[in-house]
Amino acid sequence: MSAYVSRPIVFAAALTLLAGCNTQKTLETTDNKSAAAAPTDTMPVVEGTCPQIFLRDGTSSYRTYAKGGKDDPAKVIYQASLAETSRSCTMNASAMNITVVAQGRLVTGPVGSAGNLVMPIRVAVTDGQTTLYSELVKFEAAIPAGGSSAQFVFRKDNVSIPGGAGKLAKIYIGFDEAPYNTK
Repeated sequence: MSAYVSRPIVFAAALTLLAGCNTQKTLETTDNKSAAAAPTDTMPVVEGTCPQIFLRDGTSSYRTYAKGGKDDPAKVIYQASLAETSRSCTMNASAMNITVVAQGRLVTGPVGSAGNLVMPIRVAVTDGQTTLYSELVKFEAAIPAGGSSAQFVFRKDNVSIPGGAGKLAKIYIGFDEAPYNTK
């Protein structure tokens, strides 16, 4: 077999590749101008400016127990854990808005069965000294009938912090058994 490829085939392949890279969608505004000409209120933020996200030690897992079985492994109903995290940021004139996402797993324990579990997940943003944002969310996930485990995706939109705080801020996510009425 020859390794020789004709120039027209290489040229056609290159044109096809470039055409795929240059596809562009335009949105119409009320005055029929392209979206590029329309002003925008928010701008995407480069990942390096978007605060990093961390799981705090001791907050990446959560267990529920049968009555009277606190800390007894034989009486675990459900165990949940958080593993992978991600975030995306947009910025307007005064604030950075963050969407926080975490992937988790829910498993039944020795006395558990398929069903729903409401988990307390806290999202907090600090700049090292000050808490810029903190919210405890009641998040529900389910293990389907006949199953003993399931994966879930937690998503918290509209986490808003002051615009200049991104470089120093850190996002923390984890299970928190504190009362829900705290911020």
